[in-house]
Amino acid sequence: MNRTEEYIHYNKLFDLYGNLLNEREKEIFGLFYEEDLSLQEIADLRFVSKSAIGNAIKIINQKLDGFEEKLEFLSKLNAVEAILEKLEDTKLKEKIQNVLK
Repeated sequence: MNRTEEYIHYNKLFDLYGNLLNEREKEIFGLFYEEDLSLQEIADLRFVSKSAIGNAIKIINQKLDGFEEKLEFLSKLNAVEAILEKLEDTKLKEKIQNVLK
């Protein structure tokens, strides 16, 4: 998985499971994946080491992957979106897409 794919993957997981993380984890995730700050920049902001932030990102990603492994919301959402791609009834397609938002 390249860096862009990683960012997309974890942002999707965060959208689904972010509320299951604690406030510190949410903040670090946001700084790294949404604000695109480097590990060192985040470490400087939080007055910790770069390796501490790297470890925190790794733990956060493991938690998000674990939630998906158990609950499978993203894989189910992807399956529904794949079905929508093939759906020809545009009005029904729009209704379903609105429900998913």
